[in-house]
Amino acid sequence: MRREDCVLYSGAANGAEAEFGATAERYGIAEVNFTFEGHNDARSRGIRVLTNAELRHGDVSLAYVERLMHRTYPHTPLFRKVLQTIWHQVNAGREVFLVGRIKADDTVEGGTGVSAEYAKFFNKPCYVFDQDRDAWFRWADEGWEPAPEPVIRECHFTGTGTRFLRDNGREAIHGLFRRTFGPP
Repeated sequence: MRREDCVLYSGAANGAEAEFGATAERYGIAEVNFTFEGHNDARSRGIRVLTNAELRHGDVSLAYVERLMHRTYPHTPLFRKVLQTIWHQVNAGREVFLVGRIKADDTVEGGTGVSAEYAKFFNKPCYVFDQDRDAWFRWADEGWEPAPEPVIRECHFTGTGTRFLRDNGREAIHGLFRRTFGPP
């Protein structure tokens, strides 16, 4: 796979998304960061400000998301826009890489979990680096199973995750790119 053919889809937020973007930039990989007017972005490279019509295209019932995730979310316009940008991130990539924490109910914590649920819904390969367990996991139809350290297999891929990125999560992102593309 040639670096110049690849595109990272993300959201430019602090933490894992910023690290995915910075790593893609070091590797010469294009990035598209879906955002919306007024969002506090940590990255400026590849910013794609979604219009209101585009945001609506990624609109998903909040009640549906709450049922999937077994929790409640704020019913605010800001949170709805965040969910809509996550939809665009996952929809654009052909496989999804997340950094976060898998909970006992097999959901992933926070907004990262919404990305995982969208990936499952779209039937896309989905990997999570669980920072607490210090290991990669892959969704296998009925649950998360340990995965050997993955490589990126699709030129158009999504990278997202927690705002609370730890050193092992940062290294997991770097390792993913290193295993796939070699040294930067």
